[in-house]
Amino acid sequence: MVKNLLQNTVLLLLLTLLSACSQPPPDAIRMGLASSAVNLDPRFATDAASTRINRLLYQTLVEFDQSSLPIPSLARWQQLTPSDYRFTLQGENHFSNGQQLTASDVVATFQSIIDPATASPHQATLEMVRQIERVDERTIVFRLNRPDPLFPAYLSIGILPADKIKQQHPFHQHPLGSGAFKFIAWPSDGHLQLERLSDQQKVDFITVKDPTVRVLKLLRGEIDLLQNDLPTELLGYLKEQSDITISQSRGSNFTYLGFNLEDPVTSNLLIRQAVAHAVDRQTIIHHLFGDAATPAQALLPPWHWAGASSLQAIPYDSLRAKRLLAKVGYNQENPLKLTYKTSSDPFRIRIATIIQHQLAEVGIELDVRSFDWGTFYGDIKAGRFQLYSLAWVGIKTPDIFRYVFASDSMPPDGANRGRFNDPETDRLIAHAEQQVSPAVQAPIYHQLQQRLLEQLPYVPLWYEEQIFASRSDIKGYYLAEDGNYDGLKQVKRVEDANKN
Repeated sequence: MVKNLLQNTVLLLLLTLLSACSQPPPDAIRMGLASSAVNLDPRFATDAASTRINRLLYQTLVEFDQSSLPIPSLARWQQLTPSDYRFTLQGENHFSNGQQLTASDVVATFQSIIDPATASPHQATLEMVRQIERVDERTIVFRLNRPDPLFPAYLSIGILPADKIKQQHPFHQHPLGSGAFKFIAWPSDGHLQLERLSDQQKVDFITVKDPTVRVLKLLRGEIDLLQNDLPTELLGYLKEQSDITISQSRGSNFTYLGFNLEDPVTSNLLIRQAVAHAVDRQTIIHHLFGDAATPAQALLPPWHWAGASSLQAIPYDSLRAKRLLAKVGYNQENPLKLTYKTSSDPFRIRIATIIQHQLAEVGIELDVRSFDWGTFYGDIKAGRFQLYSLAWVGIKTPDIFRYVFASDSMPPDGANRGRFNDPETDRLIAHAEQQVSPAVQAPIYHQLQQRLLEQLPYVPLWYEEQIFASRSDIKGYYLAEDGNYDGLKQVKRVEDANKN
């Protein structure tokens, strides 16, 4: 029945929303996005779309291996002392305007980020930097005010040309980097054009917020590929189409429920535990994600070098949830009433509605309120919520724990939006940061994640898998577990590939 209804919906929308005439494919490869990039200056970008596109436009000093440990990219490094690092640029690198990338550009980029007047959201990540020295055209020394064995991992921000920084060039709208692509045009909020430097292949990013319309445009050839943000029904429909290719791989993006720890109700650990045991994550994963997600037990995935693979995920146990609620005076006759905030994205509303139903079965009435992204995110940062759901995307380094859970990281000084204040958590964060190597830090981060699972400032939900769908003539794209768009560096149409 669901399949027939979906097929009828697809046919109707094809007739009403799309042109009846097929257009010949353009030179550009067109990628459909659920949301537009906001800022193409890597010093300021924080949203997922901007960050992923900036990876194509800019090179960084470091990259990460499969366990999220830093590896050389633009530069190799040497730790001179516990607080001093020397970086040496590798090879010859040029910005897309032909200008050579040198140590001066690296110094100017990071000095700009740590300058309070710049107001970069990445300033806090680099607060340990005391001095940046240019030794010669290829060598830079970073001097820290305290040892930090993870320091190289923090330098994954795109490098900008020094002279353009001085001229206050509008990178946010007209980016200029040394990456695999160069900027061509941004004619509208929903249409961004780049060009791959290796072969002049143009790539257009076209924003189509509604997932059904996005799928229809893929079927009609109005876009060539899309990634993620697909409900199970649409994904299943695409898998049945002979001219569509589907790929899936594991993902590291972490979805969670967050609580307000200053609220008189959700500050009660028994209530947070009851909510955690009332959510049947496996049912949600099966029916809404088509099993394309993995239950999470912590913010970092178990394959991360600081991940806690031995942690047991919170089990679904409705009877235990009822007993916990009974201890604080609530049951189905006298239900606990909570407000749950989410975005207006249709898929996220569906998730919220299922959680609402599951919590109702144990005696919790959930008032689901959805808002446009700006309003929703503003409320979360301001602490105007009891319960909400969000995701952390592309996390590589465990300094995220300080940023999210330390008592001195409450907004605007960090992302401790739930106002979590736990001395033991603060102690473990500080203890891990004082160690000399990741190998020594890892077991401490394991303890920290166990503590967070016990205190539940977050209820870990799942890691969503990465999903890619394309027209059958698109070849060479690969999926990354953090959802980046690096596959565009080598993607081609079949006819282009046949010419080589």
